[in-house]
Amino acid sequence: MTERGILFSGAMVRALLDGTKTQTRRAVMMPPSWDCIVYADFGNGWWPYRSDDGESPSYDNNEIPLRCPYGQPGDRLWVRETCAGEELRTGQDGVRYVADNAFLPIKDSPSVAIDWLKLHTYGLKPGQRPGSLMGRKVPSIHMPRWASRILLEIVSARVERLQDISQRDAVAEGLVRLPASGRYVVTQGDQYFGLADPDPRVVYSNLWESLNGAGSWDANPWVWMVEFRRIEP
Repeated sequence: MTERGILFSGAMVRALLDGTKTQTRRAVMMPPSWDCIVYADFGNGWWPYRSDDGESPSYDNNEIPLRCPYGQPGDRLWVRETCAGEELRTGQDGVRYVADNAFLPIKDSPSVAIDWLKLHTYGLKPGQRPGSLMGRKVPSIHMPRWASRILLEIVSARVERLQDISQRDAVAEGLVRLPASGRYVVTQGDQYFGLADPDPRVVYSNLWESLNGAGSWDANPWVWMVEFRRIEP
């Protein structure tokens, strides 16, 4: 079993905590050392392979399959999210999570206190006092492993075209169904900004473009589809 860190936005962190997000899709990135990449189905779903001649892979074992960079079934993903080292007025040190403003006290030990201090003073410049950075946000990419509060176990992983996502899978990406209208949104309140739609695929396409840039949905790239379950602490 291997553990890897994985980035999620605030909205997706809330969906993970609510239990509504059980899948994530990430664009397949071709390794720089690979001259040509092709996709083939050898009976277990589509998978990316290295092919020197650009032709479809065969069974002669000359091709190299690209392993999912997020892991295989049974591997674990610890969630990186935006956070801050914070000290309450009671003197309790801990981590504040920006996604839902939750506070998690740290353990009372010297080693953990040192780790917390590093988080608390993230971005400290020469001459600045630590108190001036109270509650300073630490970007998700810099979240340390010990501060992560969400652990996921991979159930399955495969590649597919982005636009092949089904309505059911789009919902599993963490969408919310509005009970009054039956439409879907990423976050409650989005309906007031014209971001609700009865087709969850439309809502997910908007989410994908907000994370990957304009035109990224129409490009219909190959993506890793990673399905997971949350491991309760």
